Amino acid sequence: MRVLDTKFVRGFIKMADDGFQQGWHERNGGNLSYRLTPHEVDGISSRLSDREDWTPIGTSVPGLAGEYFLVTGSGKYFRNIIVDPEACIAIIEVDSKGENYRIRWGLVEGGVPTSELDTHLMNHEVKKRVTDNKHRVIYHAHTTNTIALTFLLPLKDEVFTRELWECATECPVVFPEGVGVVGWMVPGGRDIAIATSKLMEQYNVAIWAHHGMFCSGVDFDETFGLMHTVEKSAEILIKILSVSPKRLQSIQPQDFRDLAKDFHVTLPEKFLYEK
Repeated sequence: MRVLDTKFVRGFIKMADDGFQQGWHERNGGNLSYRLTPHEVDGISSRLSDREDWTPIGTSVPGLAGEYFLVTGSGKYFRNIIVDPEACIAIIEVDSKGENYRIRWGLVEGGVPTSELDTHLMNHEVKKRVTDNKHRVIYHAHTTNTIALTFLLPLKDEVFTRELWECATECPVVFPEGVGVVGWMVPGGRDIAIATSKLMEQYNVAIWAHHGMFCSGVDFDETFGLMHTVEKSAEILIKILSVSPKRLQSIQPQDFRDLAKDFHVTLPEKFLYEK
């Protein structure tokens, strides 16, 4: 099968374009990666090249040894992925030690995977372990309203989670574990990769102060839907704050407990403090 005809590549391209249409990917901002299943690799094996040399990842991810990933390219524009995917995305293979990668398909006009590849792979390794191999998608985007909130709210998991939960009733159901927050750090470096991977031990969403959002999920729909839900709630909160800092009513701690019971989710009590 042609690589571009596979369901996972078509889903990847659609998700990238959906994000661009939301306004989350100015210029070459953001990145996306997907961990292929063994069946998907087998289906395209005859289309993969083995001519590329191995390149250091910049970190060690032994839990991903031998895995294949579909990733966006460094410096590539999300708006062009749907137009010329072979020039903008790549399938890479991780070596048997989890220390190097090589390009097996894509980036036909040259280039390398996203500059935040080490961050993606470190977090894929965590999510593969803590979700019993279920999570396969990691997505980073420059979500406008969420970024704005990082200038207005204390950079604390408890504060961001509670504020987002209160602004859209579905939020505690969509991300009952809450969200984590990383203070401003230089993007693409090892420090932010480590800080994010620590948060991904317990959350599926990490908010990067003054930068954007980083989400993990089982598939494209779930991961995009998660980011979309967080950003929608952030938009509501921005609108509330732009009108008045005072609220006449809101969802209360016991309301969240009642919701959790009816929707069969567990909400950590650390987010249900009295305000």
